[in-house]
Amino acid sequence: MSGNNYTPEERAGLLVNCDVEDEEAIFDAQERKPQNKDGTSYEDAIEATGSGRYHIMLLLICGWAVSSDAIETLSLSFILPSATCDMKLSAPMKGWLNAGMFVGMLFGGYVWGSLADKYGRRSVLIFSLIINGLAGLASSFAQTYWLFLLCRLVSGIGVGGSSPVIFTYYSEFQSKTRRGGMVSALATFWMCGNIIAAGLAWVVIVYIKINFHLSDFSYSNWRLYLALCTLPSLTSVLVFLLMPESPKYLLLTGKEQDSLLVLQKIFMANNKNSCLEDYGVNSIYLYDGDADEQKKMLAAKKCPSNFKQNVLAILRLTVELFQKPLLHNTCVLLLISFSLSFGFYSLWMWFPEIFDRIEKYGGSVCSPGKSHNTSNTSVTECLPPNNNIFFDGFLTAASNLPGNIFTIFLMDKIGRKLLLASSMVISGISVFTILLISDRISNLIVSCIFGGISVIGWNALNVLSLELFPTKIRSTGLGIQSASIRIGAISGNLIFGILVDANCSVPLVMVSCLLIFGGLMALRLPDMTGRDIL
Repeated sequence: MSGNNYTPEERAGLLVNCDVEDEEAIFDAQERKPQNKDGTSYEDAIEATGSGRYHIMLLLICGWAVSSDAIETLSLSFILPSATCDMKLSAPMKGWLNAGMFVGMLFGGYVWGSLADKYGRRSVLIFSLIINGLAGLASSFAQTYWLFLLCRLVSGIGVGGSSPVIFTYYSEFQSKTRRGGMVSALATFWMCGNIIAAGLAWVVIVYIKINFHLSDFSYSNWRLYLALCTLPSLTSVLVFLLMPESPKYLLLTGKEQDSLLVLQKIFMANNKNSCLEDYGVNSIYLYDGDADEQKKMLAAKKCPSNFKQNVLAILRLTVELFQKPLLHNTCVLLLISFSLSFGFYSLWMWFPEIFDRIEKYGGSVCSPGKSHNTSNTSVTECLPPNNNIFFDGFLTAASNLPGNIFTIFLMDKIGRKLLLASSMVISGISVFTILLISDRISNLIVSCIFGGISVIGWNALNVLSLELFPTKIRSTGLGIQSASIRIGAISGNLIFGILVDANCSVPLVMVSCLLIFGGLMALRLPDMTGRDIL
């Protein structure tokens, strides 16, 4: 069948799950009417669905997936003090563990993001979440350092794919009038994941006593903690199996009827007392630029796909990002992403270690007390972690809350660019004070200030990135940006791991300077507040 000739049963089935795989059963591109302006634009159609139950449900579902990425990424920082004795970890080895996760995210962000532009957001999201969860679970059983590092790298591949695709998927359900606030609301779930990771570490590692040994196999409370941290990603898979594909992606790939059915489903969920006829949208159209890209995508789908063609398709999408008119924005976004990631993750992944050192040895992180032996950095002294570090980690994670609330209500009023620039500059200045800290309370206060301010920059960057990349290459663009973020995180963690025992003032100064530089670069981006996205 073609066109709109659905039976009532088929139409009901599509309303439940509009991710229809058989193109010919929905449309034939040559039989559909050409793109014109007689229907309703996508932006007007999504605006007409309103805001209500469906968007709340979507926020919670996507938010849980974002939390799972945060938990999997940040959980490693909470187990390092405990795993030091079990795996005889030195500071450089810890740096490689932190960096290994981001190496996987670097690869996964690019590949999965590009595949999401070719095969759809939902299916790619599901597969990346599966890899994330299973590899994270396997790492809890790894007995050797190198196997543990490999598992965390594979888990990073999953996180690197799901993280940008979740935001792409979610943003394409939002209208321009509420996009900034809603994406900011989604970004707050990273904070929720951070709090869950810190709180779970506080409960499991401190209060649950497990120390199982059998020959060369051991299982302790920090391993149980890692296993529990995989539950959010694995449960997210089950939920996304019931969700439809992004309506904007469906429209771009020629499935206008599928896209319209998703929009109708959203309208009916948001307006329980209305009839479907009240929606008033019978056909939808794309911008001219997207319509041209749609023809290319439909032509490509008619050709058989193989590995070589998939690689070429990914490269084609990548090259387009570095051509005018996208070249300037792409380069500036990559520089900002690297700077913010280098600064944020260099400190955030090492905060528990910093807390632990100050608790054990006194002094400051760069000038520890006399009981700390810095003459041998190959093996960190095997002492059990102080329980206070997990409580401090929990408070530091919770410090993101004010910044997240601030961006939810003011992102569409103040503007993304101003928030991004000011947040990064203030964060950079605050890092200098860490060099002067010599007690736990002062370190905790500065850490909370850094967390509360820097999260504003992350939220603003998330919104700007989604708005500056066109729909046809949005996941690819976010994947490239994700790669820049991972390179920054890898560089920061390796440099911090190498220099933390030798001359830790150097990486702290680098962090501060890069954050200020990134904030100034943000002034070169356009502000997309209240504007249509392509």
